[in-house]
Amino acid sequence: MAKAFRSLKHPNYKWWAIGALFSNIGTWMQRTGQDWLVLTELTQNDPSALGIVLALQFGPQLLLLPVTSYIVEQYDRRKILIITQIAMCLLALALGTLTLTGLITLFQVYGFALALGCVTAFDATARQTFVSELVEGSDLSNAVALNSTSFNLARLIGPAIAGILIAIIGSGWIFILNACSFVAMLWALLALNRALLIPKTKTPIRFKQIIDGVLYVWNKPELRILFVMLFLVGAFGLNFTVFISTITVEVLQLSSKHYGALVSTLAIGSVIGSLLAAKRSEPTLSFIVLGASAFACSLLIGSFATNYWLFSIALVACGIFVQIFNTTTNALVQLSIPAEVRGRVMAFYLSISMGSTLIGAPIIGFIASHFSGPASMQAGGIASLFCAMLGCYAYLTNKRK
Repeated sequence: MAKAFRSLKHPNYKWWAIGALFSNIGTWMQRTGQDWLVLTELTQNDPSALGIVLALQFGPQLLLLPVTSYIVEQYDRRKILIITQIAMCLLALALGTLTLTGLITLFQVYGFALALGCVTAFDATARQTFVSELVEGSDLSNAVALNSTSFNLARLIGPAIAGILIAIIGSGWIFILNACSFVAMLWALLALNRALLIPKTKTPIRFKQIIDGVLYVWNKPELRILFVMLFLVGAFGLNFTVFISTITVEVLQLSSKHYGALVSTLAIGSVIGSLLAAKRSEPTLSFIVLGASAFACSLLIGSFATNYWLFSIALVACGIFVQIFNTTTNALVQLSIPAEVRGRVMAFYLSISMGSTLIGAPIIGFIASHFSGPASMQAGGIASLFCAMLGCYAYLTNKRK
C-alpha cells in the first residue's frame, strides 16, 4: 500500500494534494448543483440544455490550445494557478448570488459555463504540467495516478453532499460553498517551498512551435493512436452528466439525493481504478486497451439497467475501467515525451481530453432528448468499443515489430 502513495514523501506534493482534494470536493458539489439546476429548475428535464452546458464548459480546452500552451510553458505555473483559483472562486460566488436571489436564467448559466471553461483551460493545463515541478523520476507516474485518485475521491464526496444539500438549502448555497473551497487550494499554493520546486525547462515559443507540438504527436504512431482513443472516450463515453441525470429522472424516477448518490457511486469505481493504476510501476498500452474494453462493456450493460442497484453496480464498473484508461494513458503520454515539449503536448492532451466534449456532449444530449437516456449511454459504449479496437490494433502492430 505504501508503494501506491510513495509520491506523498515529497513535501510540496503533499501540501498540493491536500489543497487539491478540498478544492475538487467543492468543484464536484458545484457541478452536481449546476446539473440539477439546469435539468429540473431552468428547463423541463431537457438533456440538450445539459449537453450545451457541457460543451461550453469544456470546449475552451480545445479552442484555447495555442494560448494555454504558450502561457503555461512561458510563465510561472504556480502564479498561473493562483490567478485561476481566484477567478474560479469569483465565478462560483457570482453564480451562487444570482441563484439565491432568483435572478438566474438558463442563458446566464451558459455564460458562466463558458467563462469557467476559459479559466479552466489554463488551470487544467497548468495543473497537469505543474506536477512535474513537484515530483520527478519514478514517482511522476505515481503522482499522476494520485492526482486522479484525489479528483475521484472528491467526486465521491462532493456529489453525495450536494445531493443532500440541494434538497435542504437549494443549489445557490452549493455554489457559495464551492467558492469557499478554493481557499484550501490557494493556501496550498502559497505554502509550497519554492526552493524545492524542480526547475522546468523553459524555451522561447512561437506559435509555429505550438503547431510543432501537435505535429510531434501526429508523427509518433503510438501517441497518435492514444490521442484518437482519448478523443473517442472523451467525446462520447464520458458524458455521465447526461447519462446519470436522464436515467435518474426518466427511467428510475428518483430525486436529487439519488442523483448525487449515483454520481458518487461512479466515483467509488474511479477511486478504485486510480489506485489500481497507481500500483503499477510502468504504464503499458495493453493495460490501456483492457481499460477501454471493459469500460465499453460496462456502459452497454448499464444502459439496460432498470433498477437503482443494478445501475449503481454498472457505474462502479464504469468508474474503475475508465479511470484505468485515463490514468494509464496520461502517465504513458507524459513518460513518452521529452521535457522541452511536455507543456505543449500536455496542453494538446488536455484539449482533447476535455475539449472533445465540445463535439460529443451536444450529440449525446440530442440522442438523450430525442430518443432516451439509455440510448445515449449505448452510443457512448459503442464509441468506446471502437476505441478499444483501435488500441488492440496498435498493440498487435507493436508486438509484431
